Amino acid sequence: MKKTLSMLLAGAMLATALAGCGNSGGETTPPADGGEAGGTSAAAFKLGGTGPLTGENAIYGQAAKHGAEIAVEEINAAGGDIQFELRYEDDESDAEKAVNAYNTLKDWGMQLSLGSVTSKPCEATSAETYSDRIFALTPSASSTATTEGKDNMFQMCFIDPAQGVMAADKIADKKLGTKIAIIYRNDDVYSSGIHDTFVTEAQSKGLEIVSDTTFTASSATDFNVQLADAKDKGADLVFLPIYYQPASLILSQAKEMNYTPKFFGVDGMDGILTLENFDTSLAEGVMLLTPFNASATDDKAAGFVSKYQEKFGETPNQFAADGYDCVYAYKQALEAAGATPDMSASDLCDKMIEQFTSITFDGLTGTGATWGTDGAVTKDPAVVEIKDGVYVTM
Repeated sequence: MKKTLSMLLAGAMLATALAGCGNSGGETTPPADGGEAGGTSAAAFKLGGTGPLTGENAIYGQAAKHGAEIAVEEINAAGGDIQFELRYEDDESDAEKAVNAYNTLKDWGMQLSLGSVTSKPCEATSAETYSDRIFALTPSASSTATTEGKDNMFQMCFIDPAQGVMAADKIADKKLGTKIAIIYRNDDVYSSGIHDTFVTEAQSKGLEIVSDTTFTASSATDFNVQLADAKDKGADLVFLPIYYQPASLILSQAKEMNYTPKFFGVDGMDGILTLENFDTSLAEGVMLLTPFNASATDDKAAGFVSKYQEKFGETPNQFAADGYDCVYAYKQALEAAGATPDMSASDLCDKMIEQFTSITFDGLTGTGATWGTDGAVTKDPAVVEIKDGVYVTM
């Protein structure tokens, strides 16, 4: 009798332990490098993503994650049928690590994906989501290879070729420069992709490119040769289809050689004003393409900026707004599809493909956004100029 009672008690304890490991309402322990938001209710959609939460590109991954967290918190607090459980894993902007991080999320039970934050990792994880039939909406991976041949991979940000075309059009239409220099990174798909379409569009717009120089990851510390070439050839505008770290050095070294052209950048330069130890006065007058202006005064943008500053102690960049918009776009699509959290990832994938190729979405990063069957988004960017340490829409 004692033996039988002991066995029953042991069985009950085991059942309780197993229930605690499931998705029946208990909280999952957050991973050390990523983190979760939104609780672990069985009535919530499991939403996961990878991004550089550490390393030199952490400003992008952390921003996208934080923006998504605010959206999840707002949606869950409001109640309703659509609730989210959010989890991000660190990929350090490395493709191999991104796949490992993706597999962790898959084992966790991810139903919907935010893809990866940067392009090369997202190219790798998009192959996995395509194979596994998990729908993905990346906040900021802009390479065309991310979505190419994958019917379930979509982007919230502009694709690289589009940024090249739009930048050339803005420079020409607003007559910002007559002789153009370009400094780009040739071992980065983001930078080279924008560069190539910019050159083609600039030529069609009658812009004169007098200097076209490059660098690699290993040489991204000294830009005196590139700047000297631009200066010697009389370039009055330097186009920088690069990230903010090398751009900050270019601005500093241009000042040292008394070279004062106009500088025009792309969305990868968003974040330069928050770069540690950077003299923001060097960025005065810099222009760049961005779908989000943290200095905007409309209620939606101002409310987001206020919440972000209160929660994280800094001003959100475009990547934060992209992450925020991704979650709300998912909410709209899930509601329109009548989707429920008990659906399989594969069934949700089919529904999201149908919805994202038919909905129109109004977000922080643009109104009237639509998506094609190629996963690319259509929306208008803003051109901003940095004045007195803030963005001013041109």
